[in-house]
Amino acid sequence: MAQTMRAARLHKAGEPFKIDEIPIPEPGPDDALIAVEACGVIPNMRNIVSGKFFHVLPPMPAVIGLDAAGTVAKVGRGVTGLKEGERVYVNPALSCGVCWYCRNGRTLMCEAGALQGYFGFRPESKALLERYPYGGFAQYMTAPARNLVRLTDAVSFEVGARFGYLGTAYAGLQAGEVKAGDTVALIGATGTLGINATIFLLGMGARIIPIARKAERLARMKALAPDRIHPVAIDGTPIAPRIKAAADGLGADMIMDCLTRGVPADMTADSIMGLRRGGIVVNIGALSEPLAISPIWFMIGGAQYRGSNWFTTAQGEQMAALAQAGVVDFGIFENRIYPLEKVNDALAEAGKEGGFINAVVRP
Repeated sequence: MAQTMRAARLHKAGEPFKIDEIPIPEPGPDDALIAVEACGVIPNMRNIVSGKFFHVLPPMPAVIGLDAAGTVAKVGRGVTGLKEGERVYVNPALSCGVCWYCRNGRTLMCEAGALQGYFGFRPESKALLERYPYGGFAQYMTAPARNLVRLTDAVSFEVGARFGYLGTAYAGLQAGEVKAGDTVALIGATGTLGINATIFLLGMGARIIPIARKAERLARMKALAPDRIHPVAIDGTPIAPRIKAAADGLGADMIMDCLTRGVPADMTADSIMGLRRGGIVVNIGALSEPLAISPIWFMIGGAQYRGSNWFTTAQGEQMAALAQAGVVDFGIFENRIYPLEKVNDALAEAGKEGGFINAVVRP
């Protein structure tokens, strides 16, 4: 095995990544070394690594890369139940294991929580980012063995490198308590999160109301299941009545908000009024503009507004099992592969063509 590897590293916030030759890391006793086959390209990554927001970035120079999939190359001496050569996705959700949230089984809310290869949520995240300083834009990376999701034969490395966004959508649907036959409206439906949610909703037997601006992308979504997908185009007319009209006049059982940072909140505020009594709104898209809601409307209607952030390793294994069973079909993605040397081009182009494009870097 070689002693060094190539890695795309961020030397200063806001600057392009540089390709460096660095030593291959050794896994700690409870960790594994992963030979990276593909790493997803996150549309919002350029904003995060600009250093302009609250996020705690890894120590520089930093090996970035959030969603890595590959094979186990080596395991630490304390690791059991994991073998070299296994195909895995690296869930980057790092947790300390000792804070109140971790000790109560709520690791995604960890006081020191961080996303490996990306950022930390709080100043306390620094220690975890220093312990696990490798992201997926490298030929190898170390990660906690407990964070590895086994990929079934039905999940390619390219799809595995999309598990971060797939898992965010999947966990959001679970937070919304979606059942077979429910009607779910998706705000910002043609982006990555919305397309991912649609895949799972089709497998769950739900009716889908995608809400977005681009008519051609909505038409492509409807073609996936014309009898079950009823698009609502944003055209300046109120959204809520059209959601209700597409849902038997009652409204959606769940509304998932996939809108991201910097998008006005008026679309969300309008769409919420299309919720059925007793329904649930779930925000997974990091909409950052303040949202005006009517508490008495939620109280009278027994409605709920929830947030869902990332997903557990167990939920990742559930997604892989659903693919293996043929319940969900990840074959709708158009994979766009970039070599490591083109990582900056990949980041510049990410997200511009909508959620059907699956952009990955292959180190």
